Amino acid sequence: MTAALTPSAGDALKTLLLTELRLRMRRTGTLVAVLALIVLTWLMVGDPAQHQAMVVSDDARVAYTSSCLAIGSAALTGLFFGLAGFYLARGRMGEDVRSGIGAVMAATPLASGLFLVGRWLGNVAYLCGLLLIFLVTMLVLHLLRGEGPVQLLIYLQTYALVLLPLVFFTASMVLLFDAWPPLMGKGGDVLFFFVWAAQLSVGAVATIDHTGWHPLLLLLDFSGIGAIIGAVQQVLPSTGLTIGGGTFDPALAAVTLPDYLWSAQAGWTRAACALLAWLPLLTALALFHRFSPDRVKARAGRRNWSPLALLNGWLQPLARAARPVFGLAARLPGVAGHALAVLALVLAANPAAVAAVPVLLVSGCVIGSAKLGAVVAAAIAIWGILVSEISVRDTQYDVAALNAAAPGGPARAYAAQWLAAVLLALLFTAPVLIRWLAIAPLRAAALLSGVLALSAAAVVFGGLSRTARVFLGLFLFGMYVATQAKTVPALDSVGFNGAATAQSVLGYLVAAALLLCAGRLVELRQN
Repeated sequence: MTAALTPSAGDALKTLLLTELRLRMRRTGTLVAVLALIVLTWLMVGDPAQHQAMVVSDDARVAYTSSCLAIGSAALTGLFFGLAGFYLARGRMGEDVRSGIGAVMAATPLASGLFLVGRWLGNVAYLCGLLLIFLVTMLVLHLLRGEGPVQLLIYLQTYALVLLPLVFFTASMVLLFDAWPPLMGKGGDVLFFFVWAAQLSVGAVATIDHTGWHPLLLLLDFSGIGAIIGAVQQVLPSTGLTIGGGTFDPALAAVTLPDYLWSAQAGWTRAACALLAWLPLLTALALFHRFSPDRVKARAGRRNWSPLALLNGWLQPLARAARPVFGLAARLPGVAGHALAVLALVLAANPAAVAAVPVLLVSGCVIGSAKLGAVVAAAIAIWGILVSEISVRDTQYDVAALNAAAPGGPARAYAAQWLAAVLLALLFTAPVLIRWLAIAPLRAAALLSGVLALSAAAVVFGGLSRTARVFLGLFLFGMYVATQAKTVPALDSVGFNGAATAQSVLGYLVAAALLLCAGRLVELRQN
């Protein structure tokens, strides 16, 4: 492909790639992602001294050799990185539209195909850079907890076979969602979560039957979960295989994986999967709007495309229900009035949320006690999508400077945004909270502490990254993991699983306090 390019085309690709890489690496959201990757790495490699191991086979731990740590970390990264990578790489087209750079690029003779390929290469380089940081962290952990020498070639081979198809697929989906106007807004952000969950299920289905090779499923296994479990099962037949952290019986001897797990068939399958990951990019080439003003309209005009915006349009008369809240906000002084104004703005801008309020309130009142957790899960899922934009709306609409001139300045605006997020959550979950206070006070405490911490995270991550996608990606991933690991207290952030403990509640309260302090320090530095 490179040989066929003219020198000018090659120079253009190089410029686009380096520009994309530099712009993305300078984002605050990238720093947050790097810190999250480091923390995730330390959490996934359990300490055998505490009877925790990354890979457990029939109650026996798998020794922390290079093969084990490479395969385990690649599996867990495949779960997280497909979602987080999309939200981190997404949004460049929207920035071009808002800044006016898109109109300039549309007027240049640069071919649309060349432009998208350059953007795709930039996405791939950015995501691979994050994976390189992750690899370095894993190597440090190997030196601390590993057994045997660090075999860099095993790490590189495993990461290339497992994670490169995921990187290509994620980069291609970013271009597809940014190249087609109906998918450019928040509706596209939410839709990709379901795409991500669906492609995870493909890998899970491919591992149900370990007796055969399933080419169609494995070719669509972009996350690599099916390929990893299939490779491990070939050399370590097990009826109870756990990858991702589990307890083991210390009386059983540790099992050792061979150095090289990948067969030629598995290698060719992953290579073909990487090629199929280009298909969304090819679709993007056909759908690319090239910043045409009749197809891409900044902000409000573009929002009419998303399913959420369409739903809000159909329910627009319900926005009138927010008017009394605006009136009450005008009469209340200080942070309370400001918070009510922010809450009223969220409801007025999202009539679908107004429609959800009575449904959630009635459900919380009449549904059986055993199913209250499902009501909370639904309420918090809706709430998280709505509050992801609370702290970034002022920046997006160029009114952040007004906060400095208003009484209380940025400090009051910051506190009001957090309080508005808390109030919205309580509006959705009030009946459940009251019932839990009577019959399950620990779950009520978990709901309150989780709402305080998640609200603080929404405000802090939005303020740091200046985009709603960092919090939204982490929030949706956390909700997905919590629905799968229902017995882990630390993941039961708002009590819907019933697994929360006094220690987890206290932990979320401490997290809320630390996040609020960190957010305030960031506000002071930025102002």
